[in-house]
Amino acid sequence: MLPWFEPDDDATPFPALNTALEEPNGLLAAGGSLSPQRLLNAYSHGVFPWFEDDQPILWWSPDPRLVLRPKQFHLSRSLKKFINKGAYTCTTDKAFSEVILACSAPRDGQQGTWITHSMIDAYQTLFDLGHAHSIEVWSNDKLVGGLYGISIGQVFFGESMFSHLDNASKVGFSFLCKQLSNWGYELIDCQVQSDHLNSFGAATISRELFAQQLGLYCSKSASAKAWLAT
Repeated sequence: MLPWFEPDDDATPFPALNTALEEPNGLLAAGGSLSPQRLLNAYSHGVFPWFEDDQPILWWSPDPRLVLRPKQFHLSRSLKKFINKGAYTCTTDKAFSEVILACSAPRDGQQGTWITHSMIDAYQTLFDLGHAHSIEVWSNDKLVGGLYGISIGQVFFGESMFSHLDNASKVGFSFLCKQLSNWGYELIDCQVQSDHLNSFGAATISRELFAQQLGLYCSKSASAKAWLAT
């Protein structure tokens, strides 16, 4: 039976990751809340929420886990050439609300979104507290791409990205990796397998190794200059 958290329960620890279901891959627990305490505890232990409006909060820890080390980011010749043209500019934490709303819009072929109103409110709170962050991609003064995620220690937990013009999300992700490398981050959690992220150098590792790396890197500090809005 899937472990259940009461709505006002922010303190009960998550069950051991190796108790997560194999099918669906990584489903670990249900219920609880999206409070800052619960969310930060979840991420630091390798767990993230993913659910739809008609479902309870579902908590996941898939195996294997897709990760990328910022210093090992692969910048293709074509993307480097595009970036050098200067068609877009990137900023950090300038338009978090606009980025998460854009990420929540249904994608082509999808009728709904997993970024529910409750998720938006929860991550906006994390942003206000300094734990969630965004990268914005601009064409002149128009927001054309971006991404957001959670930062704990030297780990960035990527959540979602969007693109309204060609290469906008790729440019934003490239900017993210460059900044994280400069700030001393060691790991980006990309969650699940993606050919798109694999092309940037992401690779899968076991859930056990991922949890070990979180134990090491989440407790360390990144640069004091990290995430100063630019």
